[in-house]
Amino acid sequence: MRALALIVISMCTALVPAAAAAQDPAELRRQIEQLQKQLDSVTDRLRRLEAQPPQPTPAAPAPADAPPGPGVAAPPPATAPPSAMDLARPRQPFGLYQQRGAGQLLFDMGIAGDFVGNITQRNVERAGGGTFAGQENRFFPREVELSLFGQIDPYASAVVRFEAGEEARGADTSVHLAEAYLTLLTLPYGTQARLGQMRNRFGWSNEVHEHDLPWVDRPNVMRNFLGPEGLQEKGAELTFVPDLPFYVEALAGIFNGDNTTAFGRGTLQHPLATGRIRTFFELGLEHAIQLGMSVASGDTPDRNRSTILGWEARYKYRPDGWLHPLVTLTGEALYSLRKVDVGVDLDGDGSIDRVSKRERDHSGYYAGLEVQPFRRWAGGVRYDWSQYPTTPGWEWAIEPYVSFWPSEFLRFRLAYKYTDRSPQTRDAFNLNDSSARKVDEILFEASFILGAHPAHPF
Repeated sequence: MRALALIVISMCTALVPAAAAAQDPAELRRQIEQLQKQLDSVTDRLRRLEAQPPQPTPAAPAPADAPPGPGVAAPPPATAPPSAMDLARPRQPFGLYQQRGAGQLLFDMGIAGDFVGNITQRNVERAGGGTFAGQENRFFPREVELSLFGQIDPYASAVVRFEAGEEARGADTSVHLAEAYLTLLTLPYGTQARLGQMRNRFGWSNEVHEHDLPWVDRPNVMRNFLGPEGLQEKGAELTFVPDLPFYVEALAGIFNGDNTTAFGRGTLQHPLATGRIRTFFELGLEHAIQLGMSVASGDTPDRNRSTILGWEARYKYRPDGWLHPLVTLTGEALYSLRKVDVGVDLDGDGSIDRVSKRERDHSGYYAGLEVQPFRRWAGGVRYDWSQYPTTPGWEWAIEPYVSFWPSEFLRFRLAYKYTDRSPQTRDAFNLNDSSARKVDEILFEASFILGAHPAHPF
């Protein structure tokens, strides 16, 4: 700044006589040459000053017992192993809350729409035996979802989702609260807790919403064992990720047990208890796999015990440099251990003389393959095989499909599904004097996303 002031003063000083002698060309030329010499001299001084290293300002010596001040390096503190209180003290993982400014929303919001249609035989429609029971040969809004989610403070986040859809054939579209829960992010010992109404993290596909599934419909075994809406409960889940050389997540939950398909007791005096353990690891730079096991155990309305075990596996192969996986394999298996009340006619008169409890151990699984050679096109197939939780019989199905994304916010999917049921299930699909043992369906899906949308699970 001092050099700049010197330049300005010098120029002003030189220009005063130049203006007075503006009528004399020889005098004006002399003044210009003198000004050029002064400017060159100032430029040389600036270059010399910039080339010199900065000199530290000497400071007065401080007393030996005085704390280190500005500019004085403090000795490194002595490190000690963390105590039990240090481990138990909540820690702040990030500072997003402090980074919010004026005019910014305190949460994100987004809308997801999912519309499906199906075409099948008339006898399947009369029997109500299609994939979307009661909605055969119709196009309808399956799920229109409004999501509100974000950070409450540095220690907690929250999610609220409202869903609307056509629940019955030709009925008005109903709106209900699908999820509303908060997550405590920084509990002691590296744990997190989720409280409220939520989709249980039982297996892989139960946590995924309809519009995020890789297929048009949920696998048969998941619908048969957990109901058409899946396992959605009110309660709490605790998550723990131990400090290990490899990734392991352990989860435990306590819920009301309102799911009428699998449980239904609906009280915390006899709660639904859930657990899950999963791991994830990479095989080189192009392969990744996730493995897990889940359990859910609760009481049915008739006070019988119902326990469901689940196994999951998901593999992805993404070539180097690709933005999407080329090959995805997904599979889940369920095993149900359930006691049911069975009436016994001892004298053969047609009336029930005694009710006995019997064990129903039934199972089912699905396996899916998807190949995405292009960014906007993917094709795949899913195979289902499933028994029923409380009745005899089984069914199997195969479903090839193709998906097209005009953009990452819009997707169309077309599928064909063939279902074959055992003769024992004839009584389960015989509405209006019809049957639905063998079912052929053409399924169509259109999904879109407006606004923010959380990341999908692996």
